[in-house]
Amino acid sequence: MTDIAADDPVQLLKALIACPSVTPEAAGALDLLDKSLTGLGFAATRLRFEGDGSYPVDNIFAIRGNAGRRLLFAGHTDVVPAGDLSDWAADPFTPREANGKLYGRGAADMKSGIAAFVAAVAAIPADAGTIMLAITNDEEADAINGTDKLMAWAAAQGHNFDFAIVGEPSSATLLGDSIKIGRRGSFSGLITVEGIQGHVAYPHKANNPLPTLARIVAALSDTPIDQGTEHFPASNLEVTTIDVGNPVSNVIPARGTLRFNIRYNDLWTPDTLAEWVRDRIAGVDKGESKVRFEIAGTPSRSFLSPLSADVETLASTIESITGRRPELSTGGGTSDARFIAQHGPVVECGLVGPSMHKADEHIALDDLTGLTEIYRAFMTRFFAGPAA
Repeated sequence: MTDIAADDPVQLLKALIACPSVTPEAAGALDLLDKSLTGLGFAATRLRFEGDGSYPVDNIFAIRGNAGRRLLFAGHTDVVPAGDLSDWAADPFTPREANGKLYGRGAADMKSGIAAFVAAVAAIPADAGTIMLAITNDEEADAINGTDKLMAWAAAQGHNFDFAIVGEPSSATLLGDSIKIGRRGSFSGLITVEGIQGHVAYPHKANNPLPTLARIVAALSDTPIDQGTEHFPASNLEVTTIDVGNPVSNVIPARGTLRFNIRYNDLWTPDTLAEWVRDRIAGVDKGESKVRFEIAGTPSRSFLSPLSADVETLASTIESITGRRPELSTGGGTSDARFIAQHGPVVECGLVGPSMHKADEHIALDDLTGLTEIYRAFMTRFFAGPAA
């Protein structure tokens, strides 16, 4: 493996992009990080988790130091597939510089965050405190054998932390304009309405499930779930599909289904949301058809990190470097921070993300060096003393 300068975020990011680590194949990305971190004095442990109905996943946990304040950085090396290669200007796994930008799959989401943090750590004295990295290669897909199990393993080994940063692309339009102090939860459901199939000319011999299905859609969509909280917007339900599997116009369908997703705030849990859905169904179900509701997939819980002195230190560090005070946001989808929040305070702080998952994914090189400086300056302040 070619030697990579761990203190150079651009060189490190290019090397990571060149690893085609589409979930769950690490494709050399973890080997690269293992070598770079070991060279910086970290003890790295490679962990493979498998089972629970998902594919095996390789992960890495690295730690340097055993005293002082404890900082955890978390991220993922896996990327989404490149898609149609004809949509890219060049090979997505060959890093390309042009007009002050660096192109390649994973440039924004989120190999840049990892490269910036590793480069920043290179400037921090080894005796400053305890630094840990939890890196998975399974965030973009199932997320079953990745960060969740990695954090459980770390906790069992006694690796607790005072504060954690996930290097996801948290900025909206400018570097450091936003850090995420929490995330909404995600709750999906499937509702099936069973009727009786029949000829449309003889409706008395059939039972059309669609009127009941339509009433349920209206009840779910027209009823506000809540009005939001101090740090979260109102919870939102979206019906994502309605299916009857009926291609003709002279047959009453036997059944119909609908799927929905709720992005919810800290007022709710999966259990209370399920109760809310059942109440909405009961309010419009006239008993004409058999209605069945089930939770689809595994819900992710919402979380909100405490607005501690460490959050203030990060915000003031960003302001000192960019000249802008970051917004404290809870927007966007889910991330692996939801697993880390079960073990301690966590925020997300990374680059600008509009190009993530798109063809010609890219980041500004100035932003990469800027993020490296944010991480370095924050760690210097963080390890200077305990939070007030």
